[in-house]
Amino acid sequence: MPKAILIDTTKCTACRGCQVGCKEWKNYPAVPTKQRGTHQNPPDLGPYNVKLVRFSEHLEGDTVKWYFFPDACRHCLEAPCKSGAELEDSIVIDKDTGAVIYTEKTAKESFETIKSSCPYDIPRLDPKTKRIIKCDMCIDRVKKNLLPMCVKSCAMGAMSFGERGDILKQAADRLVAVQKEFPKASLCDVENVSVIYLVTDAPTKYHKFAVADASDAPTAPGMTRQQMLAGLLGPLRKAAGSAQG
Repeated sequence: MPKAILIDTTKCTACRGCQVGCKEWKNYPAVPTKQRGTHQNPPDLGPYNVKLVRFSEHLEGDTVKWYFFPDACRHCLEAPCKSGAELEDSIVIDKDTGAVIYTEKTAKESFETIKSSCPYDIPRLDPKTKRIIKCDMCIDRVKKNLLPMCVKSCAMGAMSFGERGDILKQAADRLVAVQKEFPKASLCDVENVSVIYLVTDAPTKYHKFAVADASDAPTAPGMTRQQMLAGLLGPLRKAAGSAQG
């Protein structure tokens, strides 16, 4: 059965332990950056930062509210990015965990097509290897019955990992509890992804791509949101191929 991660933003303090733990486990190189007047650093995801704690603040009346969002690949159950790939085995879904894995063959794919196919704006290009990079759910650790490093590194207990069925129940129970204090609380795209966020306010207050936007996707009876998004990829793939000659 697929695995899943629950990220309870009510417990996140933006310590960035998950961000640092991920980077250290993957042995990614340092990225030059600077203080930009925000807690969020680096400014965005990149090929050497596949986990990023996003920070935003909103003024409501006289109250400033902070929102923390540990952003990474959602490992969609029906991954639009896989539908956008030309090579059958450049993007694969691990049968045991459900993790969406980008292989070395992504270097032969159109980065813009793959990136455009993701409703969460996750894929990034490694300028050295030309591979397309994102979180792989720490597949190497999970195969050895270890926790993904982000979950392992979360000192606040904001992240939980396990069988999808168990995580869904945990998420539903936690949502009921949280809604007593935060009536607007919700689970982001819970039916379509394996990385589930519990938020207490409108998802877009956390991040522009906190939830998928399929508002412009073609609709058909019985289609899931991910299938609708994947339906957009034909024209994108054709356009990318024409641009490459």
